[in-house]
Amino acid sequence: MPAVRRERRRTSRHLTLASQFLLLQLLIVAAVVVGTMGFSLAQSTAAFERTESRRALAVAETLASVPTVRTLMQDPTARHGAALPAVTQSTSGTSGFEYVFLADLDGTIVSSSQPTLLDDTLPIDSWTEDLGRGVTGSLDIDRTQILMARVPIMNDSGRMVGLAGVARTYPSLTERVEQSLPNVMIYGGLALAIGAIGSLLLSQRIKRQTFGMEPQEIADLATHLDTVVNGVKEGIVALDADERVSLVNQPAQDLLRLPTEVIGERIDQIAPNPLVAKLLTSDQSTPDSLVIVGQRLLAFNRKPLTSFGKHVGSVTTIRDHTELATLERELGMQSVSTEMMRAQTHEFANQLHTISGLIQLGEYDEVVKFVDGIRWSMTRLNEDVTSMIHEPAIAALLIAKASIAAERNIDFDLTEDSSLPRLPDTLARELSTVVGNLIDNAMDAVHHETDRHVSVTISAEEDAIHVTVRDSGAGVAEDLLDRIFAQGFSTKDDAAAPHAQRGFGLALTKLVCERHGGSVAVRNGGNLLTSDHHGPGAIFEAHLPFKPATVSENHSS
Repeated sequence: MPAVRRERRRTSRHLTLASQFLLLQLLIVAAVVVGTMGFSLAQSTAAFERTESRRALAVAETLASVPTVRTLMQDPTARHGAALPAVTQSTSGTSGFEYVFLADLDGTIVSSSQPTLLDDTLPIDSWTEDLGRGVTGSLDIDRTQILMARVPIMNDSGRMVGLAGVARTYPSLTERVEQSLPNVMIYGGLALAIGAIGSLLLSQRIKRQTFGMEPQEIADLATHLDTVVNGVKEGIVALDADERVSLVNQPAQDLLRLPTEVIGERIDQIAPNPLVAKLLTSDQSTPDSLVIVGQRLLAFNRKPLTSFGKHVGSVTTIRDHTELATLERELGMQSVSTEMMRAQTHEFANQLHTISGLIQLGEYDEVVKFVDGIRWSMTRLNEDVTSMIHEPAIAALLIAKASIAAERNIDFDLTEDSSLPRLPDTLARELSTVVGNLIDNAMDAVHHETDRHVSVTISAEEDAIHVTVRDSGAGVAEDLLDRIFAQGFSTKDDAAAPHAQRGFGLALTKLVCERHGGSVAVRNGGNLLTSDHHGPGAIFEAHLPFKPATVSENHSS
């Protein structure tokens, strides 16, 4: 990560991690303060109503029980004297209630600590009902909210003669805020201090874990890496120490045909086959390990990952080797031609030695016969092949293989029932892969045999090409019949080339056949499934379907 720190660029447009945490904490504290303030105001109002209602009711009951009030409220003429105003003023002064009043049974105020209320009617319609009990309530008078309590005034005989009441205004919002503010500020400031310290410590811890990078830098780096990883042509698969997928790019998902959501999944549960899973998790770093996945030949390169001496996973690059394999096939055709020329050169040298010896012996007639025989043999081979095989690429391949077989003392035979028209270039190249690999496999099978015989049959029907290759080798062991076409499987001795990629000839043959919707199979000579061939050795049969119009178009050209 030091390289990342050197390359990252700080910009003033983005807040640091500590600043973001502090700003978030301030917003949280502000929200808490506002919420606490609102809650405190609601609690203060509820406490005011609860406390002052009880006190107001008590003061009103005390006022209604004053003997002077009980006596004077019975006489309408005596109410307007100085005695009742003195009582209301005294009660207001001692209780602290702004409004103290006495009213008749009609609700008309006859005495009040506020002279402006005289002769006004109490603004509570419900007070004219059930006047015999004390009540409290909240009223809105001239946009001023007041708390009021009233009780009945009874004379000595128990008859109600009037109403006594007290009231006061609610504290203003400013007063309630000033009352609640000290506690809110103390707790809010304490929360802000704790939050700021916690934010600073948390940001420092996170920055240590992110190698000092800020969130925007991490996001930019992640975006850049994602673009780079998905921008390369090769597939990339990274596994953690538990063999779970930690990174995979789109080319890898396409090549391996992986599901969309694979991050965190074990590779052995999502790999297309066990061999791919083994290559992705193997401790050995084998370069360019070839595996067939679907219709593609893929090359795997795995590298273990360590951090501070500890194994943390692995990364594997995957390249599509299919096109390269096509080029290698074409190069192989050139190699076959070179091998054929080498074999013919060797055979020609032997023939020259024979001719030289006959001349030295004076057997001139024998020289003529020998040369005619060579010419007839070569002409017959070419004519036999080209008369049955009209596709030049396949005909050239068979002639070359025949020359190589002759050098190896292998009896090579193209059966008389063989027939093949001209083919499109692509199909001809695919067919040459099938025929070449099957013939090479047959010649390898008879290499150590005394009776060396390889027979090839190529026939074309209306919609398919059939290739049958028989050999006189030891055949295929019964326990290997199901494995011989598997990628990497080989019965050859690796001592001569321990690092060579073995076991892909027949696997490629199967790949080509299945790509065209066909198949390839093997059986031993004694197996009478589809042939009456009773000899020893193995019989390989390949089937390649094609569109009938393809061949006819080629003929017309």
